[in-house]
Amino acid sequence: MMTPKRVKMLLILAVLSFLLIYFYFLPCSNNAFMEEKPSPVHILILSSWRSGSSFTGQIFSQHPSVFYLMEPAWHVWVTMYQNSAKVLHMAVRDLVRSVFLCDMSVFDAYMSSQKKKSDLFQWETSRALCSPPACDLFSRSDIITADNCRTICGKYPFSKVEEACKTYNHVAIKEVRFFDLKVLYPLLTDPSLNLKIIHLVRDPRAVFRSRENTMADLKRDSNIVVGTQRTKGETEPYNTMQVICKSHVEIYKAGRQAIPSFLKDRYLLVRYEDIVRDPLARAAQMYRFAELHFTPELQKWLHNITHGKGQGAQAFDIGSRDALRVSQAWRKTLPFQKIEKVQNVCKDAMDLLGYRLIQSEEEQKNMSLDLLFAQNSS
Repeated sequence: MMTPKRVKMLLILAVLSFLLIYFYFLPCSNNAFMEEKPSPVHILILSSWRSGSSFTGQIFSQHPSVFYLMEPAWHVWVTMYQNSAKVLHMAVRDLVRSVFLCDMSVFDAYMSSQKKKSDLFQWETSRALCSPPACDLFSRSDIITADNCRTICGKYPFSKVEEACKTYNHVAIKEVRFFDLKVLYPLLTDPSLNLKIIHLVRDPRAVFRSRENTMADLKRDSNIVVGTQRTKGETEPYNTMQVICKSHVEIYKAGRQAIPSFLKDRYLLVRYEDIVRDPLARAAQMYRFAELHFTPELQKWLHNITHGKGQGAQAFDIGSRDALRVSQAWRKTLPFQKIEKVQNVCKDAMDLLGYRLIQSEEEQKNMSLDLLFAQNSS
């Protein structure tokens, strides 16, 4: 039979054991609950003009979990157009970082103090700015066209941009104004960011042909790209292509070699031609990389927008079209003499990214789609 003293000791031990278990497991369970909310993901679609980047941006913009902006650094280049792309790299990087962190006060340096949401470059291409809390007239899960958004959602104040951004766990930016991956190293090592880079490339011959059709629209940007190497006449567009192709080579080498440990699993190369050949598979690949779920609604939208009857007549239109046919239109419309010149200035990029050179007009006429890609291409 236990003595009163022994019973008292056992009770004290029981109480202490309970308290120990309670205070040990309670914080753990709280932490487990907090960890159920995934950490923010920041996605940079890194590309160049006329490379299918607006369309690829829409693959992310239309996702209900993504806050998306198209080329916010446009405002930097418009304001500081006297400078070269290299000089503007730092200002562009700082703006992109602020947008990723939903700090839209960064635009104060480049826009009027009386700015509205509709003053933001291509704001209507962002589904997040066309749905609550940025606009109350669409549902957050709707697929929203730019035309409908522009008509209905333009009257909201600029403060709605930051308010909307803070309600999303994924922030995606499409940008064409980076020419060196090393410029982004501070963002990749920034503990406040979880940055993943999708490097989108396109056949330089297709890019060249598309740039010809939009030459006036791209004039200011082209001047900034070539900087002090600016020339006039027939060589000007080829000089611009040479700079763009060289930048793709440097970005690819830095991303694929992944010597810095912080680049591991944070760089993905995607060719536009592969997207339009198999949109669902490539979108699924990009979503996995970005930690996003590919919903049935998005799969249906993507199939419809890439298998339409449109021919992409509008230069910056991203409506429904026969995407594969449009992507290859340059093969019938670009003279072989121009193809040769583009291949000369972009040969390194084409070799590295898996695009096969065309050797003659006859080959241009007869080459099948599959033969345009090198055997070792991804």
